[in-house]
Amino acid sequence: MGVHPAEPPAPPRVLLLHNRYRATGGEERSVAEIATLLIARGHAVEVLERSSAGISRARAGAAMLRGGEDPDAVATAVRAFRADVVHAHNIHPRLGPRALAAARDAGAAVVLHLHNFRLSCAIGVGYRDGAVCFACRGRNTRPGLRHRCRGGVAESATYAAALAGHRASLLAATDRFVTVSAATRARLETLGLPAGATDVIPGALATGAFAPDSAAGSGRYALFAGRLAEEKGVDLAIAAARAAGVPLRIAGDGPDGPRLRALAMGADVTILGHLDAAALDAERRGAAFALAPSRWEEPCPFAVLEAMAAGLPVLVSDRGGLPELVPERGQPLAVDDLTAWTAAMRGWWEDPSARAAAGKEALAHARTGFTHEAVAPALAATYARALAVRHRTATRDGVPGQRVEVPA
Repeated sequence: MGVHPAEPPAPPRVLLLHNRYRATGGEERSVAEIATLLIARGHAVEVLERSSAGISRARAGAAMLRGGEDPDAVATAVRAFRADVVHAHNIHPRLGPRALAAARDAGAAVVLHLHNFRLSCAIGVGYRDGAVCFACRGRNTRPGLRHRCRGGVAESATYAAALAGHRASLLAATDRFVTVSAATRARLETLGLPAGATDVIPGALATGAFAPDSAAGSGRYALFAGRLAEEKGVDLAIAAARAAGVPLRIAGDGPDGPRLRALAMGADVTILGHLDAAALDAERRGAAFALAPSRWEEPCPFAVLEAMAAGLPVLVSDRGGLPELVPERGQPLAVDDLTAWTAAMRGWWEDPSARAAAGKEALAHARTGFTHEAVAPALAATYARALAVRHRTATRDGVPGQRVEVPA
């Protein structure tokens, strides 16, 4: 009788955890993209979400201080689904570190996806009073209270106490970390993330999100898409567009909206407000290039990936993970250097052939590095590493758990 080769082990079963924000943003998009990617590659996937929308700030604060609500429900979900890996995204306030510990105690390996700086920073962006700020690091979150980064004393004190008090348990409950850019990983390691425990996996788009070709050469305006907040640098985009004589369209809303509308008066600037996906796609099809002038160390915004996938060249600032996203032609510009931004915008606006070439390059660059196919191997490797850590820990500590085949 012939010997039949052993069948390869089934892909890990993955339970995605996410605490949805009050306003939908990039992390919700990331969870959806990863779920789609995993299912297409044969993983059994479930998503367990809680939401901050509709709950009071008092309840959110209480959940932060407790380290999350109802961790037993997470453990039950892990056992019922027979999850090999729990892949968590935002956990605050309703999941918390207790959810990660419960998942691990139930036998799953835990991967924590860090999309921002909430490990130490109460507001997640590492930015206040017009400048980058990483005064809070490790368990020292007192600066966030001193500066009232959450707006008031009570909420700032709650976040400072919770982030410091639960930090050790969060690190202990996580087998592997993920960040979306090398710059973000480096910054988080300076803030106390264990060195060597983190993989870099950028955001990714499904094949259907990519345009067949770039139409940037015939574009009629520059485009900014994103939240209207001071750290996004939209005021710089308005000033540079005015100085360069470039029509600018701004898609998004947020707390900086009233100030930006005042700044835009008298310029060829249109503030469109929040757009649904179809309307935003239409705006990209009519654009000549896109802008990402962020002042904070932005890790990996989907707005940049989607612009490149639409065939748009993107001018980005030199902060955070933005320089890692664009091809060489879109070299980053110094934050708040109005002269440089004006010259770059005018250069592309007045030379349709140059921006057409840059648009083709951006599209090719996005297809190479920011597709499901491109990031899937890195994600599989992260799961394998997390499972190996979980297996070693369970063996060392004699902890009963699921028996998982770990790739060599």
